[in-house]
Amino acid sequence: MRFLRTARNYFFYSGIEKDEYNAVKKDAYISNYKVWRLLHVLMVVAFAFLYVGSLMNDMLELNKIFYLAALVYSVIASVLFFILKKDSLAAQLLIYLSMSLLFLFACLITQNKPEIPATTFIALLLIAPMFMIDKPFFMTFELAAASTVFLIWMYNVKPYDIWQMDLINVIIFTIVGIILNIIANSIRIKEFTLTRKIAIQKDTDSLTGLMNKGALIREIQAVLDNASTDKGILFVMDVDRFKHINDTYGHDVGDNVIVQLGNLLGQKFVKDEIAGRFGGDEFIVFVENTDDPEFARGIAEAITSGASEKIKYNGQDSEVRVSIGIAIYHGVEKSYSELFKKADTALYRAKADTNNRYCFYE
Repeated sequence: MRFLRTARNYFFYSGIEKDEYNAVKKDAYISNYKVWRLLHVLMVVAFAFLYVGSLMNDMLELNKIFYLAALVYSVIASVLFFILKKDSLAAQLLIYLSMSLLFLFACLITQNKPEIPATTFIALLLIAPMFMIDKPFFMTFELAAASTVFLIWMYNVKPYDIWQMDLINVIIFTIVGIILNIIANSIRIKEFTLTRKIAIQKDTDSLTGLMNKGALIREIQAVLDNASTDKGILFVMDVDRFKHINDTYGHDVGDNVIVQLGNLLGQKFVKDEIAGRFGGDEFIVFVENTDDPEFARGIAEAITSGASEKIKYNGQDSEVRVSIGIAIYHGVEKSYSELFKKADTALYRAKADTNNRYCFYE
């Protein structure tokens, strides 16, 4: 069972678990897209050179039509690679179409000189898999299908002894190509996984598991820089009398209060909201695409009541009170610090008002 699971992971998820693969799949596809975009530009240059050469060289003239057709396709595909979305299904299909046409091109070249072994086709069996970042299962199918088509096609074209030699070589190098693709994918995907883990560690608050200050500022600033977004609500909150809790009951108890508040926010904001720990006992939540004060009021009341009900310290005797400052974004503020200052000002007003646990900036 363990062997079968390992084999499944290598063929379907490049040697890692499914969840890990899905987490980095988009980055892998984008990287693969960039590689193939460059390859298509190089294909344009290569086939243009071959076509021009075929007009002046008798040996190349035999394949002139093939070179011209490949040049036209490479130009069209190159243009599409600058238009399509990098991680789209259409982009992935275009990559496989290009690879299939390259194998077809190799078949046509081989058909022109049936008396010699199929070096061009076999070279593609080895080279193409090295440039494909995708589930190795798909590349296995691609290579197996291309090899099968080639052998059937060439059976009545090549002398039988040459075809037998090609049969042995194609089978061997198809297997080698599959193995190379599995190895290359495993190395690249694991690099993406490691990079992702490092990025998460860099952006994660070690105590709560939420975003840390640097990640919060970067993500909120990205929203403010987006010209298509002109609505949002920033919540800045902290724990009332947190210094007293630390000084009276110790930092372990204070840290536990922070962890409980982090858990509360983490459970409540699970969609596209930006939530994290700014530092100390201060937390930030930013909600995009709304500037409705009633919506903001509902969130603030849910946080303050949730903190009072669920967060305890000193046994079950003491409840936690959280104060919140709210700044509504209407597309005016251009920097995070401007918006934060407004919410922070509202927070201090809320802490000074014993009747209200949250306050809007005005």
